[in-house]
Amino acid sequence: MLFILALLAAAPLVSAHGAVTSYIIGGKEYLGYEGFSPVPNAQIIQRQWPDYNPIMTVSDAKMTCNGGTSAPISATIAAGENITAVWKQWTHQQGPVMVWMYPCSDFNACDGKGKNWFKIDQVGLWGDVLNSNNWGTALVYKDLKYSSQIPKNIKPGKYLIRHELLALHQANTPQFYPECAQIEVTGSGTAVPSGAFLTSIPGYAAQSDPGVMVDIYMGKATTYTPPGPAVWTA
Repeated sequence: MLFILALLAAAPLVSAHGAVTSYIIGGKEYLGYEGFSPVPNAQIIQRQWPDYNPIMTVSDAKMTCNGGTSAPISATIAAGENITAVWKQWTHQQGPVMVWMYPCSDFNACDGKGKNWFKIDQVGLWGDVLNSNNWGTALVYKDLKYSSQIPKNIKPGKYLIRHELLALHQANTPQFYPECAQIEVTGSGTAVPSGAFLTSIPGYAAQSDPGVMVDIYMGKATTYTPPGPAVWTA
């Protein structure tokens, strides 16, 4: 009986895949959200998501910020500075990492809707073997963290930053894991993305997109392009 109870207590951890649980900016750690064991009244910069089970379709409303709502605080970061997302666990090594931003005028009213998301970073496949560990998510698997630079010339202001892992380890069964945090960018830049760099989330790709619907075991494809627009570098 005790053994069965122990297994039941561990079930959320066994079935869990992973989510960003903290951020590092300028050597300072900012708490994320603990979906299965949240700290009451925690002063976090991350939007509060309900779970980190996989999102299976690109049209799911949870794609925006994993269903996360507003966070109580935000973090300040200078344009050109790095932000490091940290995971407590991650279990898959095939698939891209993508990092997105979205401008906000007021965090309380910022819902991530509309064609205003843009990519600032991504790592897909390097080499020509899809059934390998030469993927962006393998870096997260190895280090449990991923660093990206805020574009140096971006216009200062309030933004959501969205870290997304797309797991492709099951043939034609994509699994999306996104989380968002609130940051305030400082600096004197004036650059803002436009045109093809902007997209909606959900909606940045079709479910049939070759960067989404992938069978890494077939051995036919030798290249991979992450779904969505190109990276905007300002």
